[in-house]
This record gives sequence, structure tokens and C-alpha cells, in this order.
Amino acid sequence: MLIAIVFIYFTILYIISRYTGRNESNDSFFRGNRQSPWYLVAFGMIGASVSGISFVSVPGMVLHSQMTYMQTCLGFIIGYFVVAFVLLPLYYRLNLTTIYSYLYRRFGSRTYTTGASFFIISKLSGAALKFYVVCIILHDFVLSAYGIPFYVTVVTMVLLIWLYTRRGGIKTLVITDVLQTACMLVALVLIIYNVLDALHLSVPQAVSAIADNSLSRMFVFDDWISKQNFWKQFISGAFIVVVMTGLDQDMMQKNLTCKSLREAQKDMCTYGFAFAPVNLLFLALGVLLTMLATQQGVDIPASSDSLLPMFAATGSLGTWVVILFTLGIVAASFSSADSALTSLTTSCCVDILRRPSHTATRRIVHIVMCATFVLFILIFRYVNSTSLIDAIYTICSYTYGPLLGLFAFGLLTKRGTCDKAAPYIAVAAPLMCYGIDRFTSAHLGYSFGYELLLLNGALTFLGLYLFRSRQAAA
Repeated sequence: MLIAIVFIYFTILYIISRYTGRNESNDSFFRGNRQSPWYLVAFGMIGASVSGISFVSVPGMVLHSQMTYMQTCLGFIIGYFVVAFVLLPLYYRLNLTTIYSYLYRRFGSRTYTTGASFFIISKLSGAALKFYVVCIILHDFVLSAYGIPFYVTVVTMVLLIWLYTRRGGIKTLVITDVLQTACMLVALVLIIYNVLDALHLSVPQAVSAIADNSLSRMFVFDDWISKQNFWKQFISGAFIVVVMTGLDQDMMQKNLTCKSLREAQKDMCTYGFAFAPVNLLFLALGVLLTMLATQQGVDIPASSDSLLPMFAATGSLGTWVVILFTLGIVAASFSSADSALTSLTTSCCVDILRRPSHTATRRIVHIVMCATFVLFILIFRYVNSTSLIDAIYTICSYTYGPLLGLFAFGLLTKRGTCDKAAPYIAVAAPLMCYGIDRFTSAHLGYSFGYELLLLNGALTFLGLYLFRSRQAAA
């Protein structure tokens, strides 16, 4: 049944892609002809931002950090406003296809290539981590029983994405993301309903039970050393959004398909506010699952990422929860992976190869990116040993930090910098961050959390400042 549901789901996506890709062009693939309704983009972006990671990692986060992740989510809201009213006006004023073109206009060719390269590395690794979730779930729950190897599962899933994105690109994704977000949210709500039914709780009773549970603690103001300190997470959350949304071609590409700057700003602010309550539901689900485990005498899994999959795999909540769980992570994971592959193709064609109008090049690059995506997923299969969402934010801290520094120096100063030195500065900053983190952890008892992103950006900014030119930038 699960295979049939995934097949039907993909068939619907493919039909949508055939309709939206009828008049194929590079402009429709890269920018959706700048005709996307803002409310469709806003709703679809919820699914693209959440991804399949949330179905696996966020509920389980309550086991080791309670509900303190909400502190980061509240910081996200501030970040979305910064993106809407600082970065979007710049991108629309310059009429950019990729946001890294700004670095070329501001600093030069090598800085431009450096920024785009860091995005490609960041997005390939981060998106592979996210899509790994749906591949491993489908493989372990369904396909392994038929003797299908894991690599066949990965290749098949990526091939399905290539089939419905290869023609319409971002124009197709604006529509398919709406369907995928709707499926994800419906699955989440219905899973919570089934858990409440198993606990024999009404909604008001569930709210009270969660509030009384020790895992429901959201705010940490009394421990400055803790990674869960409010100000660390809140400020880091704002910068994470600025970097992983505002400086990320994947997340910005859909926003740049809106008809005008004002519509893009409405889109950004709308889904920015929606992100916090969606994550609150995921965390509440995590608390409810721990209560259910206690009620049923089930041992809490050692890995926090296994909390929800454990109940889905055993079928203790019924067949419908297994189906809903599978549909939810497939919808969310497809939504993030398809846009990642499209943005990677866009950035490679426009920023690296500098061939934005060559259709044959775009098609070849899209296939190459899909193959590379498969390779990254298979590598991650054998090396990952940490919580998936923490792994993503750790990677973000090291690879998106230089982007933060590059854009901050461009926006906050009027000076130019040595274009030839930019690649070396961007590589040196993450290496210095790693050394500082190891030193403080070993000798000062302080381990950096998400705030490592700020340190990385600051070091990049400092390096650019030291190599600044005397004349103001044009």
C-alpha cells in the first residue's frame, strides 16, 4: 500500500509538471517568468523550509533539549523580517536571477565565484542530509523487505524528482510545493490526533498535560554556558534565517518569482510567522509520544531521531499513522530536495559556467547535479552519527558563515576589498572557527552552538576589512 501511495503521489506531481512545463524556457526554469502569486509561494515555502527532517528530528529534540528549540524558532521571525526589508529590496532593485550576482557587482569575479561555490557545497551537503531521511525511512520500512539495496532506493527517488523538475524548474515547484505542504500539514495534524486518541486525551487535556510535563520547558535564561540559553538560540535563529534563507539561492529563488517586491515581502513575512506554530506542533508531538511510551511501557530509543519512526514502524498507533508518516516525510522531503536541485542547477549555470541562456547546458547540469546529489546521500549514509537537524546547522555554521561575512561587508561598508584574496579568506575563516571551537571546548569548557555561524561570519568580515581597498566601491 505504501508503494502505491508514493506512486500516486508522484503521478500527481508529474501531471502538474507536464502542465507547467509546456512552454519550457530558461527564464521559466530559473525565475518562473516572475508571475507567481505571493500567497502560493508563501504556503509552499512552509513545506520547503520544514523538510522531512522535522518529521524525524524535531519531535525527538524534546528528549535532550526539551522544547527549547522554540527559542530558535522565535528568532527565525526576526530573521524573516530582515530578509524581507533589507535583502529582498536589493535583489529586486538589481533584477537578479541568482543572488550571488550581487557579489560580482560589488567586489568582482573571484568573490562572486567564491560565494556561489560555498552555496553549492552547502546546499549539496545540507539537502542530502534532509533527503537522506525519506530514503532511509522508505528503504527500511518498505523496500528492504523486497531485497532492494539502499542505493537503488536513492537513485529511484532522485530520478523521480528529476522527471518532474527537468522542464518547468522553479515554475513547476511553486505549484507542487503547495500540494506537498498541504500533505505534510494534514499528515502532522492527523498523526497528533491519533496519538491523542491512543492517550485518551481531548485537545484541552493534551495542552494541560504538555504544559505540566518536564519536557515542555521552552526558555532558558539562567545558564549562559548552556547551548540552550535563550539569547544564544534567539540571536542565532535570526542569523540562521538571514543566512539559510536570505543568502541561500534555493530559498530565495521562489521568492524572486513573485510579481513585485511588495508581493515578495508579503510572502516572506507570512510564512515567517507560520514557521513557529508548525514547529510548536512537532515539539508537542514529541512530548505526547514520550507520554505514550510511558503509558505503554515502551523504552525510549537511544537516538532521539528514532522517537516518531519507532511508533510508526511498530504500527502500535495503527496502519493509518504509518501511511500518514510516510506521506508526510515524502511530501516534505520532496519539497526541499526538488527546490535544492533546481537552485543548484541555476547557480551552476548562471554563476559558475556563466551560461544563463543555454538550454542544453542547463539540462546537462541538472542531470549532473542529480547524480552528485545521489553521491552525497550515499556518503552520508556511512558517516553520519549525530542528530540530523544538529548536523545540518553545524554544516550551516561552517559553510554559510563566509556568505554571511561577504554579504555583510558588502551591505554594511562602502569599501571594496581585494578580489583575489576573497577565496582564501572564505576558506580560512571556517578553519579558524574549527580551531577556536576545539580550543574553547578543551581548555575553557565552552562548546559553541549555533552561534558558531556568527563567529564564522565575523572572521570573514574581518579578513575582508583587512584587505579592503582605499577607494569606495562603485
